[in-house]
Amino acid sequence: QVQLVESGGGLVQAGGSLRLSCAASGFTFTGAAMVWYRQAPGKQRELVARITGSGNTNYADSVKGRFTISRDNAEHTVYLQMNSLKPEDTAVYYCNRADPIRYPWGQGTQVTVSS
Repeated sequence: QVQLVESGGGLVQAGGSLRLSCAASGFTFTGAAMVWYRQAPGKQRELVARITGSGNTNYADSVKGRFTISRDNAEHTVYLQMNSLKPEDTAVYYCNRADPIRYPWGQGTQVTVSS
């Protein structure tokens, strides 16, 4: 069974940093494009970052220049380095495989940024 386990969230002050991890299992990770989404209160789930199997990356405009997505294929893990955090980054962050293959969502990890 596919498992997506997010971790690394927490409470930080504006301007701080967090590194999120997503441990993936139950599917072939190498070559699979992976994504980070987030969902803030009252908002739709939003695509934050994407990384292809070959390492190409894409970011939402709102996080570009501040967040970096990366992966460790040996560990079957995708990371999201979050710098210069803003209160509007507050959300539950989720990882998943990229479209067109989408697995059931995990529980996510809560990121709260105080001003």
